Amino acid sequence: MATLKGKTLFITGGTRGIGHAIGVRAAKDGANVVIAAKTVEPHPKLPGTIHTAAADMDAAGGRGLGIQCDIRDENQIAAAVEQTVATFGGIDICVNNASAINLTGTLQTPMKRYDLMHQINARGTFATTQACLPHLFKAENPHVLTLASPINLDPKWFRNHPAYTMAKYGMSLCVLGLSAEFEDEGIAINALWPATLIATAAIAMIPGVDPGNGRKPEIMADAAHAVLTRPAKGCTGNFFIDEQVLAEAGVTDLSGYAVDPGKPLLPDLFLD
Repeated sequence: MATLKGKTLFITGGTRGIGHAIGVRAAKDGANVVIAAKTVEPHPKLPGTIHTAAADMDAAGGRGLGIQCDIRDENQIAAAVEQTVATFGGIDICVNNASAINLTGTLQTPMKRYDLMHQINARGTFATTQACLPHLFKAENPHVLTLASPINLDPKWFRNHPAYTMAKYGMSLCVLGLSAEFEDEGIAINALWPATLIATAAIAMIPGVDPGNGRKPEIMADAAHAVLTRPAKGCTGNFFIDEQVLAEAGVTDLSGYAVDPGKPLLPDLFLD
């Protein structure tokens, strides 16, 4: 059975939601899981801190390490990577999970919010991958997994929230560009995206969105596990969709992932 036992994952964000679920799934194998995120003190509306997340990794059977890190700052990323390597001896997997979302039109998007999305999504993904790469070169089965969608240029994905779409596609372009740049180095650089809405605390805060029409973050965690246990060499430049990955792994009954089996599933953004 494929396992992540003994592997070290560097996950941006990860105090809650999909990143947290990916970490817990890896920890169940006995992996070392670094949660590099901003939340140190409890948020009034969102659950989880780097400390509670690290404790969850320990409880799942792995070794957790919470590091306060704002990925808008490359110096903080470098320090977090250095602490990871000092603690666990290297990095096997980089998971670019951290992302900012603001589904507003152009006239309703303050430039401060525009800048935040681009700094976290596109720049943060690039900077984190850049900092991890020297250590991934030394890993036995190195992977970079970015939570980003396939690039879909249908105008309908731009018209209602162009700033967010551009920022999110910046993450997708990192996958496209870096996978091509390093395809001969044996590092798997891929994207993973959900086929349906994923019920996270952040999604629950978006007006008009019912988390009951989504699936639990565990579907993304299981799909990520399936990707990250594949041989890295030759597995790069893919824009994986969670349910397709699971189908390839022999998992066809996805009903257990539904938040509310009685409600229809809402397709996720950027997928036709």
